[in-house]
Amino acid sequence: MTETAGTGALPVEGVPAARVLDEIRALRAGDRPTHGGRLFAYVYDPGVAGLDELAQAAYAESAHVNGLDPTAFPSLLAMENGLVGAAARLLGGGPGTSAPDVVGSVTSGGTESLILAVKAARDARPDLAEPRIVVPVSGHAAFAKAAHYLRVALDPVPVDPATLRPAVADVAAAIRPETVLVVASAPSYAHGVLDPVAEIAAVAAAAGVRCHVDACFGGWTLPWLRRLGAPVPPFDFAVPGVTSISVDLHKYAYAPKGVSVLLHRDPGLRAPQFFAYADWPGYTMVNPVIASTRSGGPIAAAYATLRHLGEDGYLRLAAVTRDAVAGLADAVRAVDGLRLLAEPESTVVCFTADDPALDLFVLVDELTARGWHTQPQLAYAGLPASVHLTVTAAVAPRVAEFGPALAEAATAARAAGPVVLPPELLALAGSLTPEALTPDLITGLAAGLGLGAGAAPDRMAAVNTLLQAAPVRLRERLLVEFVGLLQRPTW
Repeated sequence: MTETAGTGALPVEGVPAARVLDEIRALRAGDRPTHGGRLFAYVYDPGVAGLDELAQAAYAESAHVNGLDPTAFPSLLAMENGLVGAAARLLGGGPGTSAPDVVGSVTSGGTESLILAVKAARDARPDLAEPRIVVPVSGHAAFAKAAHYLRVALDPVPVDPATLRPAVADVAAAIRPETVLVVASAPSYAHGVLDPVAEIAAVAAAAGVRCHVDACFGGWTLPWLRRLGAPVPPFDFAVPGVTSISVDLHKYAYAPKGVSVLLHRDPGLRAPQFFAYADWPGYTMVNPVIASTRSGGPIAAAYATLRHLGEDGYLRLAAVTRDAVAGLADAVRAVDGLRLLAEPESTVVCFTADDPALDLFVLVDELTARGWHTQPQLAYAGLPASVHLTVTAAVAPRVAEFGPALAEAATAARAAGPVVLPPELLALAGSLTPEALTPDLITGLAAGLGLGAGAAPDRMAAVNTLLQAAPVRLRERLLVEFVGLLQRPTW
């Protein structure tokens, strides 16, 4: 049978450009809305007219420029250095500061920045056969990914269930002779609270260990909030002992994905981040980041975004976001049975339910049905399940609508009642080991939850309830298998 021109990603005959774009728009129609202030995760929308068009045009100008060789494309080098300088100046580094020699690199996102921070710390200590990193359990999961990829041991530090922060004494106690890096978050993604960075950096410095501040999420917002009068504690290079900081520009700098900056206090600290190789007959390879070939598109788009918005633009956006956070927090307080898990300190509203009749996972589904897309977080180590709202400037015009929608969703969730899974399924989830999962068992579990090849259920409460009932390692395996079901080729 001959394939038609419009079938599959690689048709026999090419498809006209207009039709291809129509197909992509049709596929996009099923996505969560990236603009309009109703999606509280994954995307960052400033609600600034014309900014998308500017970023897209800048992206197109440099999409085919290759960051592999900065000597071949000096335009990209200039823009990358400009982004690093802007981030360094915002975060307490540069001329006239206590960290005048800050250097950095542009990466594809926060995960790559964190992996490279761990790599630099590990490779700076070649004398250690089994290097280790100390990370609060509230630290981003990308640190665990870095530890896994780089074969570095991860020493987790618990957080106080009331403050959601690690105790400095616990961090100090976790540092061993093999520790190469200590981590603090500013703020943590899950709850939006700042770790005691100055105190953590001090105990790391006393032990002669690097301290990385993961400010991927808040690094571009906290300085502006401080200028607006918020009591933001020291967290950047003004803090002695902070040796590196990561900040994502595709978050609150509102650049298109994916652009992050990894900063080091001085060039010597950054040097082990590089990879160079000359023992082959091809070009001599030297990479500051994980990728070799890098499109200049995201870097140019980020450069255009920063240039266009400027300091005054970011200050205005931070003020609007601050007010939106306050309004959303008030909306949560107004609903019986809900409470803030933490008082907002940055751009996150995180809440939980104290009423057993109010199932948070059902509440999330009810909000989704009303056009509000939030992020559920499973219970962990004494911390309750919660709902995470990443708040951007575009949310501000929607705040007045969210309160009634949240109240309606809570009423509907109570009426529906908590998700009730069959007792045998719950017993299975509590007793199975990851190794005991067979393909038939996985297929049966997925089918019972409405998961199939390439398709997820409209409501996710049952899936989240099962995942929450499973121990952590089984939860991880189930997630791998369930996502694997979704990611199947189309022929």
